Amino acid sequence: METQSRASSRSRERGGGWTRRRFAGAVAGTAALTACAARVTAPADTRATRGAPEPAVPSRGAPGPRPLYLGTYTSVAGGGTGIGIASYDPRSGRITGAGTLTGVSDPSYLAVHPDGRTLYAVAERQDGAVTAVRLADRRVLGTRSTGGAGPCHLSVHPTGRWLLSADYGSGSVSVHPIDASGALGERTDRVTHTSPPPGPGQQGPHAHQFVTGPDGRHMLAVDLGTDTVYTYHLDPVRGTLTEAGQAHTRPGAGPRHLAFHPGGRYAYLANEVDDTVAVCAYDPRSGRLDIGAPQPTGSDGGTNYPAQFLVTANGRFAFLANRGHNSLARYAVESAGARLRLLGTVPVGGDFPRQIAFSPDGRLLFAANQRSGTVTVFHVDAAGGRLTPAGEPFASPVAVCALPL
Repeated sequence: METQSRASSRSRERGGGWTRRRFAGAVAGTAALTACAARVTAPADTRATRGAPEPAVPSRGAPGPRPLYLGTYTSVAGGGTGIGIASYDPRSGRITGAGTLTGVSDPSYLAVHPDGRTLYAVAERQDGAVTAVRLADRRVLGTRSTGGAGPCHLSVHPTGRWLLSADYGSGSVSVHPIDASGALGERTDRVTHTSPPPGPGQQGPHAHQFVTGPDGRHMLAVDLGTDTVYTYHLDPVRGTLTEAGQAHTRPGAGPRHLAFHPGGRYAYLANEVDDTVAVCAYDPRSGRLDIGAPQPTGSDGGTNYPAQFLVTANGRFAFLANRGHNSLARYAVESAGARLRLLGTVPVGGDFPRQIAFSPDGRLLFAANQRSGTVTVFHVDAAGGRLTPAGEPFASPVAVCALPL
């Protein structure tokens, strides 16, 4: 591993080459029919709204069904028409369709504000954008340009004041302010990754994730194209980024997704291109990451592209989505987070699990299976790390993201 600080260029140029990640998973199963029969049309509203009604999201302890939002592509054959709206039973895991939130293009990744009132979606297109939706009445609060191409990930800063997004096509990361209503302001910064140069087989940088570190002061951007995880400091007033360091994987690893251990000292990195994972040491003071040796994904050497890590709230287990092997790898987390031990894999029950997510209480795991157009659900045994299927798969067109609230 090599960690050092270099300057990434600030650029408004847009890059291409992002279609591989978008369409690679949409080869099969695009004819899957959505179980969400009704359609909800969202009127546009770019005004900042004060005194908005309470969101239609029950408290975590409330009985009864809970909301589930589903991301898709709207511009591919067999894709959806917007953000899927569903609900799930927190005990059985059964999903029931409720409709579609239209007026949002290619919402391939979703995130929710910490206060639960606003949903955010990327528009994974050449002219990349991010959109805010008020959940109380499912009203679109406005869309803002990321300045880049093909945004594929976004997250909300723990303060709720900033939206962070990653543009895969242009290899850039952006920051947007969030006002009191949950609406987005004009972009405050954008950084394009130009150093180091692209890794083997890559034609440019491909930012794949942009998240806040457990210390809350540092932002980490995972770039598949440059085999690098960048650390930034976010100015809490101006919303600007200053690079604080770089951590490099071995050439050709293609890092995709990073998940932190609840202890805040370690993180786990999924490397999409070389089908490996790695344990990373994290220094909260500097925000620097130290990437460890490659480890197996449980794919047994076949064609596989690991997608996303999840870590249980008690820090004892981690799960990895394997696209190709179509499984969920189970790891025991040992030595206070410093070690992963592969326990085995569980069939995901679908094709090409693009994204996975826990329910808020951690008792259910949802997998969005892109090629089969399904969402599968598992009961999670927090004590033993076992996964048990929870009923039949739920049909959702080109399912690329499942966000349970």
